[in-house]
Amino acid sequence: MAAVTNTDPPAAATPDPRPGPLPSAEAPVVPDRLRKPRRPSRWGGCLPWLMIALVIGGGYLVWKFPSFKAQAELGSAYAARVGCSCRYVQARSLESCQRDFEPGMELVSVTEDPATKTITGSVPLLASRSARYAGASGCLLRPED
Repeated sequence: MAAVTNTDPPAAATPDPRPGPLPSAEAPVVPDRLRKPRRPSRWGGCLPWLMIALVIGGGYLVWKFPSFKAQAELGSAYAARVGCSCRYVQARSLESCQRDFEPGMELVSVTEDPATKTITGSVPLLASRSARYAGASGCLLRPED
């Protein structure tokens, strides 16, 4: 038997100098997601933070909704009462009456029904109140429905 040393390995132990694919049994399995270069995300990891912010903001709106609704009711009632007094007691135009409103009432709209001498103040999607001219008694708010 021939002696084998590190300096003189047998011929079968020498690697094949020709480059080529490894036999199929030894080929590593690489997933497709690692083969293609990944494109950077459009959101850059911000989507979870955006969802958290939306949940917190939605919770805040639900918590504050009764306050917003009460302020809308008050503003629409004030606009109806002041608009009715201005229009039917002072006999001014409805456009000039809107200048009498307090600052911050830009969302309140005022409409007139001349047949019933009624002025309606409303905040879109939240509240609407009406005031009717009652002769010598002035303008009275209609009770809520």
